Amino acid sequence: MQGTPRSTVVGVFDDRRQAEHAIEELHQAGFTDQQIGFVVRDGDRQSSTIPTESGNQTGEGAVGGLLAGAGIGAIIAAAASLLIPGFGPVLAGGILATTLGGAAVGAAAGGILGALIGAGVPEEEARYYESEFQAGRMLVTVHADGRATEARDILARNGAYDMQRPEGMVATGSTPVMPTSSSTVEHSTPVMPTGSSTVERSTRERSTTEGDRIQLHEEQLQATTRPVATGEVRVGKEVVEERQSLDVPVTREEVHIERHRVDRPATDASFTEDEIRVPVMHEEVDVDKTARVREEIEVGKRPVQETQHVSDTVRREEARIDRSGDVDVHGWNEASAGFRQRWQTRYGTTGGRWEDFEPGYRYGYEMVNDPRYSGRDWTAVESDLHSNWGTWNQRSGYHYTDSDWDRFRESAHEAWDEGRGMRRAA
Repeated sequence: MQGTPRSTVVGVFDDRRQAEHAIEELHQAGFTDQQIGFVVRDGDRQSSTIPTESGNQTGEGAVGGLLAGAGIGAIIAAAASLLIPGFGPVLAGGILATTLGGAAVGAAAGGILGALIGAGVPEEEARYYESEFQAGRMLVTVHADGRATEARDILARNGAYDMQRPEGMVATGSTPVMPTSSSTVEHSTPVMPTGSSTVERSTRERSTTEGDRIQLHEEQLQATTRPVATGEVRVGKEVVEERQSLDVPVTREEVHIERHRVDRPATDASFTEDEIRVPVMHEEVDVDKTARVREEIEVGKRPVQETQHVSDTVRREEARIDRSGDVDVHGWNEASAGFRQRWQTRYGTTGGRWEDFEPGYRYGYEMVNDPRYSGRDWTAVESDLHSNWGTWNQRSGYHYTDSDWDRFRESAHEAWDEGRGMRRAA
């Protein structure tokens, strides 16, 4: 569990009787029906409801007083049967029966994931518990109200595990609790990775049962961008002075006097004074100034997109299969290495990742080994394979739907042909 106190404690159980013992002990410790909840997939029966006084068989009335009056072995038998989209029929009791039976179950954030997040479980942990539930495990939740350590200890004593300790929860001040069921044996082996720290690798060994699964995880790089100020551009104006010259044509008048010698009789010889006045003009230049707009500066900014190369180290979980003695193991885990090598040779240089094609190859390989399609060629079975694609995805832990068939059709076809060739060679 997390190091900081949290109101909701979650435990995962492989064995239902261990879960029932834990629920009974929680009730004996004073935890109420409204604090305890449990849910498990209903794969064994069609209906598991009990009638209330009004005759209603589902919802809160079906589990009212369930934990207070039920004995060991009867708790799950008296749980409410619900139908959750994406999971099918489930058995739920206590506060989880009330939550999952409410109107929120049909919403996009409903179901197991929404119920856990609504109870205060972080989304990453809620998704882990949802996957454990989908794999057939039983979830027990306790709204501890300040008693988280006590609730965690009770779950641990009865063999629960959680996201932080998949090898088994540890009760306060004690060593890890070993489950009482013979179907699960837990041990931890110290592994020295590259680096100075020691990481404990935990494995869970189970007896062979139908539907056992091990989840393989991987990390993927996700890049985001954020704006960072790199500088500033300021545009303004200031006044400067300069001297300009201009040539202006002007006109001025000059007096022109010409004297001509003549010889003719005078008609009026009064011999009095006489004069001619000639005004003389010239043009002067007056200088004025007018303001005119000579240029405009438009200021703005636009995004310029470029690509930056980023890289980091990511981790991926690979399956490890150990054989002891004369044991033949057949399945996708054994065949996938050969398919991956051939895919890498043919398409590895064209881009893409093997993980993006692996579901199609796996589907083709598993279906060619299915007795229903024995000896039939691709054209005869393609329609059936297309119809079953979505159901197979859910059962195998993928999240693809019928609409994704065209994306994986070619890889499934290729695996089908190769699988038929292997069977004929055998």
